[in-house]
Amino acid sequence: MRTDPGPEANVGTWLALHAETQPERTALVVERTGERISYRELESRVRRTAAALRELGVAPGDRVALALPSELLYLELYFAAALVGAISIPLNTRLTQAELAFQLDDAEPRLAVRPGRSDLPARAGTLALAPDELRARLRADAPRVTPAPGGDSPQTILYTSGTTGQPKGAVLPHRKTYWNTRNAERYFELDSSSVVVCPIPLFHSFGLKILSVPALYCGATVVLVDRFDPVALQDCVARHRATLLGAVPVMFARMLEAGLAREKLASLRFAFTAGAAIAVDTIESWFAKGVCLKQGYGQTETSILCCLDAADALRKAGSVGRAVPFGEVRIADAEGRPRAPGESGEVQVRGPIVMLGYWRRPEETAASRVGGWHRTGDLGVMDTEGFVTLVGRLKELYISGGENVYPAEVERVLGQHESVSEVAVVGVPDERWGEAGRAYVVPAREPFDAAALLAWAGARLARYKLPREVVVVAELPRTASGKVQKHELLRSH
Repeated sequence: MRTDPGPEANVGTWLALHAETQPERTALVVERTGERISYRELESRVRRTAAALRELGVAPGDRVALALPSELLYLELYFAAALVGAISIPLNTRLTQAELAFQLDDAEPRLAVRPGRSDLPARAGTLALAPDELRARLRADAPRVTPAPGGDSPQTILYTSGTTGQPKGAVLPHRKTYWNTRNAERYFELDSSSVVVCPIPLFHSFGLKILSVPALYCGATVVLVDRFDPVALQDCVARHRATLLGAVPVMFARMLEAGLAREKLASLRFAFTAGAAIAVDTIESWFAKGVCLKQGYGQTETSILCCLDAADALRKAGSVGRAVPFGEVRIADAEGRPRAPGESGEVQVRGPIVMLGYWRRPEETAASRVGGWHRTGDLGVMDTEGFVTLVGRLKELYISGGENVYPAEVERVLGQHESVSEVAVVGVPDERWGEAGRAYVVPAREPFDAAALLAWAGARLARYKLPREVVVVAELPRTASGKVQKHELLRSH
């Protein structure tokens, strides 16, 4: 039986007990290559990797950047970095060189691990190693590493774009990982018999903090899928007799479009979605095929905030569920005054699942809190049963294919082009991606070439951030104080 390590334990120690009690149990499978690794081997690799990190001069508080696909080494490094007290930094490999360079300069990692020499911008003071170069440094057998402190010690920095137009790093401590994991264990009914299929990249909080790490805490098997295909993913579920499939809403919709094969999904206890709003008819269609599809809600700064139980997944379809056990959620106004049931307000959260703050951003950290509560920036309504339904956003972000896009960041880039005088970006409904960007541009000169602008921006922004549409306008409507009235743009175009 698993012994609870508690919130003060170092996350890097979690695997040791499974290596002792179920050493041959498969911990990780890489679907693309067929690689499999047992808990005994995973714990051994983590220990050896931790020793190699120390020999490379990685000390407590140093940052270790991960720019890798979803593979075994990713999670080996994640746990090894935690063990020695380093802070892992998952980097979104879909970002452009310029975007990655900003995050590297901001985080100043001592070590970065990436597939090839040209896949990551060089930075003075950062040692960049390819996987083979790191593995060459591993000893055949390394002694057990004395773990660094856990608890409130920083463990991971996950970057999330900011409304100022620049990304900011959410600093997540060991205790947050622990309490989020306990929430996932409860809602996903995880134990050592579970098989979790993860088609979400590990640089994403959903793939790492909500699916993979909680499953490994519970001694389950994690199947890593690094390329989404709506038919192949169903085959993967069947081949591994998966008990849980977690995916973003657009993936569940695409699987419906491709045709669900009930027999391939028979092993699932249920499926789980988060990251964006999901259509109620998508949930109902999955139920009609015999699969319970639960919805949840969270943020990089908090991980899981709300989740629906299986008993409520259909009855409350459209809601994101009640607050998780190890966190409090309320609906309040900007001054922190609670709203009554049925009244809209900002979703706010407090408890051990909340981040420490934003990396080197004390002002933004302070702005994200009111009276001890974390401000999510999302608008919601809570009913008399405690179920939360999201109704909008205070922040202007929109979610495209499960990825957060902040208009301020896109506007900052587009505004640098010589043909743009002014620009405003909004999210609009999109059948394929849920939401997509629309850019309203006041040209600086004529003729204006929208295609050329997007091609130029494509070298500076990840593809999912690029607007799908450009609308030329004579001027941007503004308030008396000069703020752009984006709702007027949507209403008139």
